[in-house]
Amino acid sequence: MLRKIALIAAAFALLLPFTAQAANAGHPGARSVMDAHNCYPYGEWWADRIDRALSAGTPVAIEQDLAWYRDAKTGKSWSVVTHGAPLSGHEPTMEHYFFDKVRPIVEKALKEGNHGNWPLITLNLDFKDNEPAHIEAVRALLMKYRAWITEAPKGPDPNVEEPLKLKPVLVLTGENDEQQAIFYDKLAVGEPVLAFGAVHTKDKDPQAAPDVIDTEKATNYRRWWNNSWIVVEHKGQAHAGPWTKGKEMRLRALVEHAHANGLWIRFYTLDGSDLAALSCHGWFSGYNFGSEAAARERWQAAIQAGVDYIATDQYEQLAHQIRMDAGKEN
Repeated sequence: MLRKIALIAAAFALLLPFTAQAANAGHPGARSVMDAHNCYPYGEWWADRIDRALSAGTPVAIEQDLAWYRDAKTGKSWSVVTHGAPLSGHEPTMEHYFFDKVRPIVEKALKEGNHGNWPLITLNLDFKDNEPAHIEAVRALLMKYRAWITEAPKGPDPNVEEPLKLKPVLVLTGENDEQQAIFYDKLAVGEPVLAFGAVHTKDKDPQAAPDVIDTEKATNYRRWWNNSWIVVEHKGQAHAGPWTKGKEMRLRALVEHAHANGLWIRFYTLDGSDLAALSCHGWFSGYNFGSEAAARERWQAAIQAGVDYIATDQYEQLAHQIRMDAGKEN
């Protein structure tokens, strides 16, 4: 009888990590999320991108490219959401374009409480410059919305992951050390970390083994791994060719390495459409597999492999695929 009880207890203990992971959507490997690539207008074009992304449902990730605009007449500077120069100063701010848009979702979530599905929205920051004043301004904006944002305290040891206090929004940022200096290094012990950086992979061989591309485990600040799809298919999307078992094994090896190191993993950007759709939506040919069927094959492989963030310009289609694979939609 005692042996039977011991066996049951051991089996239950083995299940605990999976139960805890299922109850914590913020854990690496817990779910795949549609990552809305380039989710901002270009000039006066495609201003509805954030509306499209949010209408696809949560959880969702939203990429915001940020540049530091200087007004030559007034000498004032501020952060704008844009793909890059030339800047006019009329570009939207992230507070207007992102935070105002997500307010109804976040306030409703805070009222209802966390049912194991937070964060609902991941804000992915892509800085087009790393000027300290710019990063400081974004840190100040995040502090303004601290009640909405997932945080961890800065601890005495930067290599020890402090527990996340999950909230409806999670903020990720790049691998640049100038960002770490402001988002983490300058903070006093106990102050909130509100943006989490990517591990260093710049200048690494994209065809190397996973543990060569990423030699870092998660730290209190660096908690994710951002990858171009060329680490999976070295010729890139436009010349990828057929999806093969070897490519699937490569994808799975990268994902397994990330999760073993405690990291979320993201791949960009998986599109598949004809040239007319590329033109009318403002998408880039370099990210295009040539057909939706080819892209969908990769989406399904990424979902099955446990990729945390799958970036695409085809927000609605990928979100639908994720729900279908999760059995939430026909």
